[in-house]
Amino acid sequence: MSTSPIVCTVALLIADNKLLLAMKKRGFGQGRWNGPGGKVEPNESIEQALVRECQEEIGVTPLEYRKMAIHDFVFPDGQSNMQVHVFVCTKWRGQPAESDEMAPRWFSIDNIPYKNMWQDDEYWLPQVLAGRQLHTRFSFDADENMLTHQVHEAAL
Repeated sequence: MSTSPIVCTVALLIADNKLLLAMKKRGFGQGRWNGPGGKVEPNESIEQALVRECQEEIGVTPLEYRKMAIHDFVFPDGQSNMQVHVFVCTKWRGQPAESDEMAPRWFSIDNIPYKNMWQDDEYWLPQVLAGRQLHTRFSFDADENMLTHQVHEAAL
């Protein structure tokens, strides 16, 4: 019996040819650079979750954003499967600040720390940064090593 995936968001803040990533300090993905984001709560839209997670994790409120990718992540237990909606954010209120969960830092678009990110990021992030909308599927083993990847352009 399959379980519905956990629906999540990720925000990619972009300004002046730089990308804001944040070091995950605890929980799932700890020790990796990623965009702020997290689970969509009951009775919350994906966009509402995007705004709330950015406020909670880095202290900014997204004002202008566009959905650029939907990732389907498949894990062997089935319980951890996720559907992640990725948004590029070009306008926000507030200054990114560290929280208990994430420590934000700006990176030049041509110097993204892929070796300290999820393995799938190098397959899709350059395409999203180039303005392509994607639908992807990645599978991982029990040790969070990527097993398969599929990346397709898609109108979202």
